[in-house]
Amino acid sequence: MASKVSCLYVLTVVCWASALWYLSITRPTSSYTGHRQISSISIARKNVSFGNIRTRPINPHSFDFLINEPNKCEKSIPFLVILISTTHKEFDARQAIRETWGDENNFKGIKIATLFLLGKNTDPVLNQMVEQESQIFHDIIVEDFIDSYHNLTLKTLMGMRWVATFCSKAKYVMKTDSDIFVNMDNLIYKLLKPNTKPRRRYFTGYVINGGPIRDVRSKWYMPRDLYPDSNYPPFCSGTGYIFSADVAELIYKTSLHTRLLHLEDVYVGLCLRKLGIHPFQNSGFNHWKMAYSLCRYRRVITVHQITPEEMHRIWNDMSSKKHLRC
Repeated sequence: MASKVSCLYVLTVVCWASALWYLSITRPTSSYTGHRQISSISIARKNVSFGNIRTRPINPHSFDFLINEPNKCEKSIPFLVILISTTHKEFDARQAIRETWGDENNFKGIKIATLFLLGKNTDPVLNQMVEQESQIFHDIIVEDFIDSYHNLTLKTLMGMRWVATFCSKAKYVMKTDSDIFVNMDNLIYKLLKPNTKPRRRYFTGYVINGGPIRDVRSKWYMPRDLYPDSNYPPFCSGTGYIFSADVAELIYKTSLHTRLLHLEDVYVGLCLRKLGIHPFQNSGFNHWKMAYSLCRYRRVITVHQITPEEMHRIWNDMSSKKHLRC
């Protein structure tokens, strides 16, 4: 009896081995392919294509506008849209910009649209103050993410989204910060040149070639699990950069499928690399503090770390001495 059981067991093993050998020469051997076939069957049952699953946004930017200016570009198409990253408490900086280089009426015949970018503050009083400020000046946009340093990327993407949605026919866009002085004459007439054909897929500023800082004490600390590579793609300092308006939509759409990083300028650089757009170096963009000199400031486009008081003083001096030569 035992021998019969043994024979039956051996026969069963032989049959299974033969069947497996047959399947191995008539079907793919890759385990990945097998999983893909199973996935395709389950997806087909749900009437959803595999391609749609792969292109589902990983960073959908699903925020609503709390304050918006959707009609800002309706009457006339801006030559330049200026997006200024700011915080709720920086009213003096916003007002200084409105009264100096950010004044939309500085250049006759050249339409400029200035917008301040904000998230939602955790203090309802500050939110209310910004709402009142918006009702007076109509130059603020806010989405319902928390306004913080780590959400600066969301703030910039909000600006890109706004341009793509409400002002896509603009020629150029500038993204900058509220402590930056901008020499608008150099920006408008020497760099962008309104009488020339607008560029496409254009991006310029102070280009940085660097890598992630792994020191946890640094403001620019980048965890290895968030960004494992040893080098960043070339990116423009977030203190100020210029791009053609078509790039706004390209970056925004690319961001939907790009893992979010808290370093805004680095993240924009990652999106540009995906798009095959190479930022151009421009020495006129300075991302540091520079002592004031009339002749020195006439040669630049941006200067960093300028207080509201300095903003007024520099603007008034440069405006009143345009006739002087350096």
